[in-house]
Amino acid sequence: MIIKHHFKYIILDSKGCVLQMIADVIKNLRDQRGMSQSELAKRLSITRSSVCAWEQGLSCPTAQYIIELAKLFRVSSDYILGITNEQTVQLSGLTNEEKQIIQALVQYFDNNKNKSSG
Repeated sequence: MIIKHHFKYIILDSKGCVLQMIADVIKNLRDQRGMSQSELAKRLSITRSSVCAWEQGLSCPTAQYIIELAKLFRVSSDYILGITNEQTVQLSGLTNEEKQIIQALVQYFDNNKNKSSG
């Protein structure tokens, strides 16, 4: 079944899994980190063909792997599932110094965005 969601068509499998949206998110997150399908598969202790099937929209990761992907890519499971299109960064597990560095980078980007739009 194909439905329209947020001006984008998504494909649901027979169990209602949002295959194409999840496929695109996983591929984009993996590409953003410069990881190969094999590297992602190794990090998740699964086969490369499983990652390939997810990215092609042939199958859907289980809840266990949605959680593992969210932890690995430091995003919310809602983002992977397409519930929200806001990509967030999970800071848990980072030191205070690392958090301050990330906050400074975000501030830098916000300042540059304001300069270019003004």
